[in-house]
Amino acid sequence: MIGIYVQILLIILFWNADCQIIPRIEECGLSCSQGIHCKSKPSGGIFNSFCHDSPASLSSMVLKSMKISTVMKCVQGSPCSLHLNIKGALSLDENVRGLEICSFSLDTQQSQCTNVRFTRKKSKMLNGKKVQVQFNCFEVNVAQHIYVTMKTVPHYCEVKLSQQYYVEDCRNSDVGKYIPVCSAGKLDYNLDRARKTVTVNVSNFPRDQDYYVRLCHKWFTCEDVGAFAVGWLALPDARRIQLCPFENDTQVLWDNTVYNPLTQTLAWEPACPVLVMVNLCRFTKSNDHCEDIENSFRNSPEKQVKYSRVDTHPKLCMKFTTKRGSWIKCPFAHGEFPAWKMRTAAVAEQIQVFFTSQTKAQFSVLVCNRTQMASCESLGMHHSVSVGDSVSIPMSREMCGSTICIQGWRTDVDYSVPLQVCDTYCGFHGQSYSDGNPAKAMTHSLVWNQRSAAKVRRKGGK
Repeated sequence: MIGIYVQILLIILFWNADCQIIPRIEECGLSCSQGIHCKSKPSGGIFNSFCHDSPASLSSMVLKSMKISTVMKCVQGSPCSLHLNIKGALSLDENVRGLEICSFSLDTQQSQCTNVRFTRKKSKMLNGKKVQVQFNCFEVNVAQHIYVTMKTVPHYCEVKLSQQYYVEDCRNSDVGKYIPVCSAGKLDYNLDRARKTVTVNVSNFPRDQDYYVRLCHKWFTCEDVGAFAVGWLALPDARRIQLCPFENDTQVLWDNTVYNPLTQTLAWEPACPVLVMVNLCRFTKSNDHCEDIENSFRNSPEKQVKYSRVDTHPKLCMKFTTKRGSWIKCPFAHGEFPAWKMRTAAVAEQIQVFFTSQTKAQFSVLVCNRTQMASCESLGMHHSVSVGDSVSIPMSREMCGSTICIQGWRTDVDYSVPLQVCDTYCGFHGQSYSDGNPAKAMTHSLVWNQRSAAKVRRKGGK
């Protein structure tokens, strides 16, 4: 329960910080405690940069405190601006003629200073009295990092207050709504696919401010692509407009597939982030379907999906699946890499299976029962075979069915397409068949009627 309360408290605090209302002023100026006469004038801050030794009678606590906040100056007919509101407290002393307040921007390296003087006659009578001073004429920019100092005049060594301050940025709802530099403007574009150019039009933004536009790859953040052009406001945390002209061009996302023949590695690296499931599959021309290969599924939160020891068969493809659908890419379909073939022939009561390949390879063969499009259950033992060798598989009448297949695949790689010959029919003589065709060319002599053979054996036994 304590954890829940802490979370609620944090949410409230963050919400308040983000939606904090900035106090309004119509005019900036200087004010001091009631009954204390003071006035201010701009100061370069140079002459008061050197300090003097403090008189013995001067308390080191002559400067009591300093608080900084932001106020918004809004005058009808003019845009609003941000100012520092600096409040200080000091004890009047005959050795102190006034205060110097300075603000220094750590972003622009520019400073602003003002001298605050008290009326001598009055101050002597009020020696030791605590005085409150408020000054709010230092104009600042959105999201500026400010260093504020308060010194006595004259400046006595070790008698100084200083504080760092961060001006609210455009995420503050009040600042974002009323300060012109937080206006992101309007962004339009024209896409010329033939010339591969994007023309960007920016409107409704302050003309006296720098504004930048950039191309980027949108990952968790937007990574720069190329040089900046006219675009978003050149301020820290300025509001940005994001348009994605290619967000519907999902087809091109799957183009960046690379195969390294030395490491037998197939990799895909997206040009920009996309939530996608990637897997390898076996493409079948008969129904333009790609059967999924087991243990090849990958989620893509990372920037790259990689498969090691991959078979370069033309039918081995990559499937990309998002909420919008699936896309198939077959990197070896154009015959640029060595492939292999499985062939079969009828010999007596057996099926002879052999493989051809441009490179050395090892294969496995089995007879299976195709229960689903991408599933074939083994009906016997695996047979191992190398390129140039063959394996003979005995056939029975029970194997001559529409769901019985002879399946072969490479075993010297981690990912291989299983090729299979199905729809076995044992009624023809003296023909052979190969990968991809229905097995309707089995010789009549392949019919191995086990029950007839059993009868012959029983008769012989009598």
